Amino acid sequence: MTAPDALLHRLAESYGIATEFWDWRGAHVTVPGETIVAVLAALGVDAGTPEAAQAAADGIADREWRRMLAPTVVVRQGQSPSVFVHVTHGEPVSIWVELETGGTREDLVQEENWTPPRQVGDRLVGEATFRLPADLPLGYHTLRATSPSDEGAASVIVTPSWVGLPARLGRQRSWGVAAQLYSVRSEQSWGVGDAADLADLAVWSAGQGAGYVLVNPLHAAEPVPPLEPSPYLPTTRRFQNPIYLRPERIPEFAELDQTARDTVAAGKEGLRESLAGQDAILRDPSWAAKQRALELVHAVPRTAGRELAYRQYCEREGDGLQDFATWCALVEEHGADWREWPDELQHPRSTAVQAFRTGHADRVDWYRWLQWVLDEQLSVAQATARRAGMALGVMHDLAVGVHPRGADAWALQDVFAAGMTVGAPPDTYNQAGQDWSQPPWRPDRLAEVGYAPFRSMVATVLRSAGGLRVDHIIGMFRLWWIPAGLGPKNGTYVRYDHEALIGILALEAVRAQAAIVGEDLGTVEPWVRDYLRDRGILGTSILWFEYELDSGGAAIGPLPAEKWREYCLASVTTHDLPPSAAYLAGDHVRLRHELGLLTRSLEEELDADEAERAAWLVELRRRGALSEHAAEAAADGLDPDAPDAPADDVRATVEALHRYLSWTPSRLLGVSLTDMVGDRRGQNQPGTIDEYPNWRVPLSGPDGQPISLEDVFASERAAALAAIMRG
Repeated sequence: MTAPDALLHRLAESYGIATEFWDWRGAHVTVPGETIVAVLAALGVDAGTPEAAQAAADGIADREWRRMLAPTVVVRQGQSPSVFVHVTHGEPVSIWVELETGGTREDLVQEENWTPPRQVGDRLVGEATFRLPADLPLGYHTLRATSPSDEGAASVIVTPSWVGLPARLGRQRSWGVAAQLYSVRSEQSWGVGDAADLADLAVWSAGQGAGYVLVNPLHAAEPVPPLEPSPYLPTTRRFQNPIYLRPERIPEFAELDQTARDTVAAGKEGLRESLAGQDAILRDPSWAAKQRALELVHAVPRTAGRELAYRQYCEREGDGLQDFATWCALVEEHGADWREWPDELQHPRSTAVQAFRTGHADRVDWYRWLQWVLDEQLSVAQATARRAGMALGVMHDLAVGVHPRGADAWALQDVFAAGMTVGAPPDTYNQAGQDWSQPPWRPDRLAEVGYAPFRSMVATVLRSAGGLRVDHIIGMFRLWWIPAGLGPKNGTYVRYDHEALIGILALEAVRAQAAIVGEDLGTVEPWVRDYLRDRGILGTSILWFEYELDSGGAAIGPLPAEKWREYCLASVTTHDLPPSAAYLAGDHVRLRHELGLLTRSLEEELDADEAERAAWLVELRRRGALSEHAAEAAADGLDPDAPDAPADDVRATVEALHRYLSWTPSRLLGVSLTDMVGDRRGQNQPGTIDEYPNWRVPLSGPDGQPISLEDVFASERAAALAAIMRG
């Protein structure tokens, strides 16, 4: 027997769980009671019976009164908020702030509070109110309070009100190249694009006038095969994937003896031969060959200065690095899924794990070292980009979450919600909904630990970046939680403290002098985009999705260039869509039909998609971006029964789309490297795993044949599109 709806809804509201919402078609949806009960359980609230739900509801009023201080206080710089202190009634209280940089502030002002005391358990508790100083510096501080019978502490996070673009950009606009780094391979790389290729791509892009290079998330995957291909399903978001290392660029490589050098050369040549003719990115053999070379380099003694730098890195990264390296070593012994390890190894603080770490110190050190040398190479890539003249440099990408069997899910399991995954409700591009299989943060546990895991993750990613794209940034406001076994259609939204999460993003961005771009596509509450704009977080605008709406919210045609948002990163396509040449042909609709991802007939979807693209061709012609002949040729190519449009006409249309993009007021513009070289294959088909070779497609030319980074540098087509972006 379940609890009455009114009781469930009261509990859900108090824990930020949606009981209803409006879907992508504008229809009102009521969340099933089974979903609400499951989500409450994941937050530690038993609502499985009417009696349990009533007991949980009765305890809501006393929740805040059971602790002396709220766990975390988030304030924007210049504000002076009030904080509540709960003490045994009649007892005096002392309160002060310990600053992140040292020193204390005791000038908190007590305010009148006539709230009567409350009986909480066997204690009569009173409430006092204090106001924080308005001039606390940016950073992470600690609020402390003591009374004769109690003491408490809270994190105080002072965040900037505005991020915007780094001052070095001034009022200039900037455009950049977006690339899936693993697919951008040079003649020197080991089958997968790497940090050295990134530096070279940045230098070439800077020479074309670009101000940044946006790459896919470089987060780490598991250390043993099969390696997860999706950069958006990493094992950790704090540390990076050593598959992006270039062994020859590590300083100790120069000290290898001739035998070791010959071994490395033979391994690389063997890899080249095994990958010859392969039309896919094969991570497993690439990493196996690279790992053997890296182990030889790791064995080379470091100079005193290099050893000091390594030790300082390990000390700075602290327990987070130690836990990740330990998890990697455990994976080698016990497999990639920590949930199937012996019970005594399933928690990072167990004595068995400590004993394992001690007994496998050399292997743990190996995994720490990999992160250190990769951190160095990514820092070099950013420095190279800036030195080449880029205003921003490398823009990294932050995935939504992590693999449920991975390092973060093991090391930070107390902060994740058990029995839940995140995804997306049904929408126009995946009408069955999506389950991304990633466990969500628990909002309450994040607050309890002062958002420490999130803080360290963002700071680490921004250390070698001039910008950060945040995938699905709306997940920092609310996330679609899916209880195990119920499927994505039967999930619901759970709210997060966006003031804390966005505030921490802003704080770390200001410290790193970097820009933040939020991917705010999909089903978004209108006020969220306004909030992000007010905080100086750039949004994301994709040409195909930009439509002018009438008073009733219906699309009436492409959004005129001058009406686009200023504070956004605008582009024609994105990694979840095919390159523009394929989009113009409707390839994405036919692929979704083949994979069973449509709820309407193929004919209906093709008709709707053709109408949208035809409207853009009309707009391009009307504005003079595309000649009449090219527009007609491109329109002919929209008909699946007509011959394909000539390659020159497709290229002209792609260039016209980007020319139109350059007429918008958007502060950042992006062009996909696939569009620059005429590639037609998409990197990812949302809603699939192995049905399509997601994240395994090499960069290719118009003929579908893989091309190298050197080919990009010599491409007249790429240079021509870059010239349009410069203009």
